[in-house]
Amino acid sequence: MEEKEQKILEFMKSEDYIPMKPKEIAMLMRVPKKEYNVFLEALGNLELNLKVQKNRKNKYRLVEKTYYEGIYRKNQKGFGFVRIGDSEEEIYIAKENSKQALNGDRVLVERIEEENKIKKAEGIVVKILKHEKDTVVGIFQNNKSFGFVIPDDKNFGTDIFISKKDFGKARNNHKVLVKIIKYPQNGKKAEGKIIEVLGNVNEAGVDMLSLIKEYNLPSTFPEEVVQEAKRCGNKVDKKEIPNRVDFRERTVFTIDGEDAKDLDDAVRVEKLNNGNYKLEVHIADVSYYVKENSLLDQEALLRGTSIYMLGRVIPMLPRELSNGICSLNAGEDRLTLSCIMEINPKGEVISSEVVKGIICVTKRMSYTEVQKIIEGKDKKVLKENEKYISDFKLMEELAKILKARRMEKGYLNLDIPESKIELDIDGKVTNISKYETTFAHEIIEQFMLSANETIAEKFFWLEAPFIYRVHEEPDWEKVQELNKFLWNFGMKIKANKEAIYPKEFAKILQEVKGKEEEKVVSNLVLRTLKVARYEAENKGHFGIASKYYCHFTSPIRRYPDLFIHRIISWYLENNYDVPESKIEKYETQAQERAKQSSEREKIATKVERESEDIKKAEYMESRIGEENEGIISSITSFGVFVQLENTVEGLIRFENLGDEYFIYDEDRKRLIGEKTSITYKIGDKVKIRVIKASKLLREIDFELI
Repeated sequence: MEEKEQKILEFMKSEDYIPMKPKEIAMLMRVPKKEYNVFLEALGNLELNLKVQKNRKNKYRLVEKTYYEGIYRKNQKGFGFVRIGDSEEEIYIAKENSKQALNGDRVLVERIEEENKIKKAEGIVVKILKHEKDTVVGIFQNNKSFGFVIPDDKNFGTDIFISKKDFGKARNNHKVLVKIIKYPQNGKKAEGKIIEVLGNVNEAGVDMLSLIKEYNLPSTFPEEVVQEAKRCGNKVDKKEIPNRVDFRERTVFTIDGEDAKDLDDAVRVEKLNNGNYKLEVHIADVSYYVKENSLLDQEALLRGTSIYMLGRVIPMLPRELSNGICSLNAGEDRLTLSCIMEINPKGEVISSEVVKGIICVTKRMSYTEVQKIIEGKDKKVLKENEKYISDFKLMEELAKILKARRMEKGYLNLDIPESKIELDIDGKVTNISKYETTFAHEIIEQFMLSANETIAEKFFWLEAPFIYRVHEEPDWEKVQELNKFLWNFGMKIKANKEAIYPKEFAKILQEVKGKEEEKVVSNLVLRTLKVARYEAENKGHFGIASKYYCHFTSPIRRYPDLFIHRIISWYLENNYDVPESKIEKYETQAQERAKQSSEREKIATKVERESEDIKKAEYMESRIGEENEGIISSITSFGVFVQLENTVEGLIRFENLGDEYFIYDEDRKRLIGEKTSITYKIGDKVKIRVIKASKLLREIDFELI
């Protein structure tokens, strides 16, 4: 349809074109009679999207004004912004110019004021093309003769009016799922009908269930998908073994967290006679079981990724596969795609091959156990793993070499603390602390990076249809903004518009290593960088300082890994001699799958972050009045964000900064006291008191002591 619309637009752009009726246009464009209805549909779409318009005589011409299409993001205060396409450009929309668009709606915008040094471009919403949501999660408030629902999404833009006949079984303060039956118009609120009651706001599990419903996540698998998974069985088909390289006699380990159930990578390191290292990275051959276009494949593509909410996982594949035949469980034969690399003492991969393998994991290890072996202090763990100590010492040796080489190239070793949120049996938070990582984590990280880079480079030079993990260099303007922050610490990133190198960022991170400001600077650098995404075209990975990178090592939980496994298998099965017609087919698929996977990843990241925010606010609700030390992590025009040692972050609003009036220095992102000249800047240590916390609002407020 898009192609037909484009042809109509090209026809109308001709200098000889004069306004015409649809039949006249169709005749001059030589549209066959059987395609006339399709032509009318394309013309109608162009009119709907304000690209063409008709006069009173039903004659069509191009619209002279330029309209921009984008997603509207609404602020709680009523105004919003529209981001144009995939660009960084945003157009400001005042409340009165929003046409009552809701958060997430796709809209057409007319630009009414250009961007300048002081403010963003300003626009007006001329048409709402598509409402993002037709269902909303929120809290039901019963006013007897009518009710309304306050959405969980505070930026949504409107409460939803509920007629008494549409209450269903909802009671006051129930979390509910509402179907929107009328969108806001002419100053009136949206109207809806309650279609599901999730439970009371304080009931165990309702908070996470609300997130699942809010983002319309597929929390259960269709029965036919589960049955297809079960048909894969739980044992390797013996007929497949002769087609594989047999690694079953070799000592191979999985190293994961204690709670992990889907084990998709196993490793082995050997020291060669020439002084080089042989690194084997064995990845579960999920594509052998999840065939292209099968029900399992369609469901996996729909989900795109596994989502790890607190106390709950929404997996990409049914547990019959993810915890069963596709999981590299110790003592069980498992099929793999294996990347075998020879690495010299400088950390360079000097040769590699990828093969279809079969392994039998020698032992399942946890990060904790491996770290204790490396440190050599825990006698019990050392005795239990006596015959494998040399294996783990060799892994440590190689991982250090690989990391040193990456650091030299400009690998950004961002020390962003993750939260460890502990829940009781009812899903209530019992403790929040910083998730501690050790060198055992680093071993797996370095080995997986090596496999991902090696696979990406190999298939790039084969010009294979592929999905790469892309992370482009940051925008020059953002680097300049970062330098304004770094000025507070007496540091600067050396860069210009033509050349921005990861090594310059790495130098800054190395400079703050172990210092009080390390956490804050790492966060600032992270905010400056672009968001990584999936693409069918290789554009390198800035954060890893790598020219070639892909995701190959987690096919149980990420669709791009599963897709490229399928491509790799196809090349191996055809001895790298593949027909051009198939290549074109998979190139198209790679583009579509990359886009879908990036979108699903964004949703997963948002859900995971919001699940943490909810639980952190819940934890702090019972700690009102407590005093803590923290570090200023961000300064805005409305207050100061402070992060505590346990990773919880709260806001000190200006009115809670004491009696002093503070001036906001936007360039340096700092506050200066009007009378005393006391200055607060990012990285400063402060003492705070918790004064407010709301699980429902996902907000935590502090005051300065």
